[in-house]
Amino acid sequence: MTIDPAATLQTTRSCPFAPPEQHLELLREQPVAKVTLPTGKDAWVAARYEDIRTILTDPRFTADRRHPKTPRLAGDSGGGLEASPLPKMILEMDPPEHGPARRAVIGEFTVRRIAALRPRMQEIVDEHIDAMLEGPQPADLVRALALPVPSLVICELLGVPYADHDFFQVHSARLLDRGATEQERQHATLELAIYLDKLITAKEQEHSDDLLGRQIAKQRENGEVDHPALLSLAFLLLIAGHETTANMISLGTYLLLDQPETLAALRDNPDKTADAVEELLRYFTIAEFAMTRVTLEDVELSGTVIPAGSGVLMLANAGNRDPEVFEDPQRFDIDRGARNHLAFGYGAHQCMGQNLARVELEIVFETLLRRMPGLRLAVPADQLGFKDEAAVYGMHELPVTW
Repeated sequence: MTIDPAATLQTTRSCPFAPPEQHLELLREQPVAKVTLPTGKDAWVAARYEDIRTILTDPRFTADRRHPKTPRLAGDSGGGLEASPLPKMILEMDPPEHGPARRAVIGEFTVRRIAALRPRMQEIVDEHIDAMLEGPQPADLVRALALPVPSLVICELLGVPYADHDFFQVHSARLLDRGATEQERQHATLELAIYLDKLITAKEQEHSDDLLGRQIAKQRENGEVDHPALLSLAFLLLIAGHETTANMISLGTYLLLDQPETLAALRDNPDKTADAVEELLRYFTIAEFAMTRVTLEDVELSGTVIPAGSGVLMLANAGNRDPEVFEDPQRFDIDRGARNHLAFGYGAHQCMGQNLARVELEIVFETLLRRMPGLRLAVPADQLGFKDEAAVYGMHELPVTW
């Protein structure tokens, strides 16, 4: 098969449990190919697991998303990173800038630090399941659990005062709501930016024992506080830590309800929850388009030369279905035991919050199956609908009963 450059790269799934078929065809037949993006611009895609890992560790590729050749799946007028007045986020930096910036904050996401946050995460999950059990049936699991839990965990991480939690939840949910209008999302972005700016200013005036407070104290020891950089960091944590986790909760729950034998096995063996989370991360690869690079010189991958100055989009969803790495990759298997997936990226830019995401998902699924043993879909599965943008980012709603 030869991919026609005039053919637009698919960005939606016809099945919630698989990448777009075009991506799997690329993996099988033409793992490095030039395609047309939905914006009408050309870019290169890489689908093989090993090629993606090579790109993520090769200095001939830049991570700077403000580079004019950075591939974008949406238009350039949506207020993306290239238009941001804030400093670069860590995920946009190349060496030597990247290393010091990452080291300054990576200590906030150690296994020990996340373990200290675990009791509060458990409380948050229990509180929301309590509300579901006490409320009417059916309930929308997306609104009742998948969206608010990650938002409140980010609140705990950043040190958002309890009185502001409702404001933070409402606006962060609107920011990530694919059903909202562009104007509504831009308004939510502005409101959150104003709020986070004031929050950081308050923490600069009075120390707090949270991520932002500790970063401020560390920066003061080394010189002046970099307020714009802290605002960029807070936004990065909000976007990266909320949307992906919320979608993993909703899609992961739907998959388990669709596979009652797997659900029963997991409920009977809660010690397998961590393995199940790893397989869910591989299987769905929520951040399937998140990794982009631009070539700084000609690079050959899988026998194909990508010219210098080319935008490259890594299809991590296809890489996580590569049969050269994962046996029978289309099968969901909680006994697979594979932690070498690409859901958190790879190399120097591997997701800093992966320990947080893993623990959060483990708590959600273990608690949900333990406390709601009769959980089931409230409508037939074919009524949920996945032939639209929602299939890529999760579900707008997931009606459940118990």
